[in-house]
Amino acid sequence: MSEPSTTHARVEADVAAANASAVSTSEIFRVFLVIGATSFGGVVPYLREHLVVRRPWLDDRAFVELLSISQSLPGLNATNMAILVGQKLKGAGGAVAAILGICVPGALMMLVVGIVYRAYGDHVWATAALKGVAAASVGLVLSTVVQLSKKSLEQHFDLVFIALTVVAVNYFHFSVPSALIGVGVLAILWHRPKHKDEETKS
Repeated sequence: MSEPSTTHARVEADVAAANASAVSTSEIFRVFLVIGATSFGGVVPYLREHLVVRRPWLDDRAFVELLSISQSLPGLNATNMAILVGQKLKGAGGAVAAILGICVPGALMMLVVGIVYRAYGDHVWATAALKGVAAASVGLVLSTVVQLSKKSLEQHFDLVFIALTVVAVNYFHFSVPSALIGVGVLAILWHRPKHKDEETKS
């Protein structure tokens, strides 16, 4: 008999697949345009809010997997994630619509902000505001980490992988790709099927 958590995850995946099959290219563009225009302080919380919570195009497991791939590749996480999600939902057309949607608002806003910062960046009120926004963005990212960890960390031993990554990057100064590859190899060894019957189930 299947475990309740496994059954629930399977139902979430089926719902996400059904919703994803009905989405149009124009809707993908519109959703990523909103994400690109409103994702102040870090795009990951907004991506999860729009793609998993508001419209269940992805379940949490798929979101974490695509986010992991995005972080493993060169380039901005947001654009990598947009390409992967657009491709998953509607093929190459979906990928183009997603990347245009998420990049256009940010490009226009940064142009305006760059002009304003050049003129008033040294003002004391501007400095104070930027410090507050930086702290709030850390809080947003931390909130998303807590929400995702509840569903993506299946075993207590997964916490060891988190600790190893933090130590490797912050204390031993491994590059991010090296740390991800090393932890990925350890995760494969730890999570591999250990018995023939488990291999058959997978």
